[in-house]
Amino acid sequence: MPGGFDEIEIGQVAHLGMTTILEPDLETFVAAFAPDWDVSRGAPDAMVFSLWSRLEAEAVDAWPQSKRVGVDALRWARNPPAGETLRGRVTVMGKDPVGEGKGIVIAQHDLLDGAGRLVFSCLTRSVFAR
Repeated sequence: MPGGFDEIEIGQVAHLGMTTILEPDLETFVAAFAPDWDVSRGAPDAMVFSLWSRLEAEAVDAWPQSKRVGVDALRWARNPPAGETLRGRVTVMGKDPVGEGKGIVIAQHDLLDGAGRLVFSCLTRSVFAR
């Protein structure tokens, strides 16, 4: 994302990075958090959300975002298998200035597999500095 709220444009796309689902990580996650899940079905929804959360947190560390005020419309489209590489992207859907020093940015986040198919998506509302 650019330097501040006023430079962000509706329709702008930013990349969140990539991650690969490693088989040992999948097995460890399932054992700890989804013991009834069969790993042959791929990564459970909670793991997919965790992978998106990590990619997003690493990306926004360099953005002028000061607060996340909402994550809505969560949608899981598939459960990717071990070995699948996922990439994240965020698309700015709207923005609204709030006073002189900040604004709200509404964005759609997508997690895509190696073939470009949707794995997970959600909408966020975040406060950005102006």
